[in-house]
Amino acid sequence: MVDIRTVGIIGAGQMGAGIAHVSALAGYDVLLHDVSRDRITAGLEKIEHNMTRQVARGIIGQDEMDAGMRRIKAAEELQAIGASDLAIEAATEDEGVKKAIFKALSPHLGDKTLLASNTSSISITRLASTTDRPEKFIGLHFMNPVPVMKLVEIIRGIATDAATYELAVNFAKSLGKTTANAEDFPAFIVNRILVPMINEAIYTLYEGVGTVEAIDNAMRLGANHPMGPLELGDFVGLDTVLAIMNVLYEGLADSKYRPCPLLVKYVEAGWLGRKAGRGFYDYRGDTPVPTR
Repeated sequence: MVDIRTVGIIGAGQMGAGIAHVSALAGYDVLLHDVSRDRITAGLEKIEHNMTRQVARGIIGQDEMDAGMRRIKAAEELQAIGASDLAIEAATEDEGVKKAIFKALSPHLGDKTLLASNTSSISITRLASTTDRPEKFIGLHFMNPVPVMKLVEIIRGIATDAATYELAVNFAKSLGKTTANAEDFPAFIVNRILVPMINEAIYTLYEGVGTVEAIDNAMRLGANHPMGPLELGDFVGLDTVLAIMNVLYEGLADSKYRPCPLLVKYVEAGWLGRKAGRGFYDYRGDTPVPTR
C-alpha cells in the first residue's frame, strides 16, 4: 500500500484551495495546479487569507500557518502532479472537463499514485474508466468551505479496490474529517438531498408562493437552518446547483429532479451567486438585497 506524503490538487478555486489548506496543515506536501499561474496565485492568496483568519481566531498558531504555507508549492504544469502519491481533481462540475484532466494526467503518474475526484454528483465509475487505474480511483467529496466543514463523502466506483478505499478513509480522517460512505449513484448522499431542496425553494419563488426573504426566513427560523436555501444556492454557485440537478434528472429519469426554469434563467444571465456578485441576492453593495 502506498504511503501518502504528497498530495497533488488540480484546481485552485474554492474547493481545491480548501483541500490544499487542510492537507498542508495536516502535514502533507501539496502541489497545487490550475490552468494559469494567475489562478494558482489567487488560490494561494485565498489559503493565506483563510489561515490568517484561523490564527486570529486561535484555531491554529502562527507557526502552524507558516509551516503549512511552506508545504504548498505551485505546479504550473499538469504533469508535475504526477509526482504526488494522491492526486485529487477539484475542477468545475463538468464531466467532460474532468475526463479530459484525467486523460491528460494519466501518462505522467507513478505506478502507485492514487486518483480521486472531488465531484459532488458525477459517476465515479465513469470518471475512473477514462484512466489506466480504475482500481486506484475513488471519490473524495469535501464539503464547502473545506477548512470548516467536517464531512467527506467517500464514493467507490465499481472497480475501486479495498486498499484504495481504506487509504482514502484514513487520509480523510488524518485531516480531522468524519467520513460517510456513499454508493455511486447520482449526487451521492448530501447533494441528493440538499440540491433538490434548493431547487424546490427556487420553484417556490418562481410560482409566487413566497418572496426571496420570506422563503429564506421561513427555513432559517422555521426549520432552524443556518442559511436559507436561496442564500445557500448563491453560496454554492447557481451554475453548480444547475449542474447537479441536471445530473440527477438525467441519471435518475425522474421528473421531480427537473431544474426550475428560473434557475436556468439565472445561470444563463450569469447571475451565479456570490462569486458573480449577483444571484438571488445582489452582493455588490454593503448589504445583500434580493434581486426579485
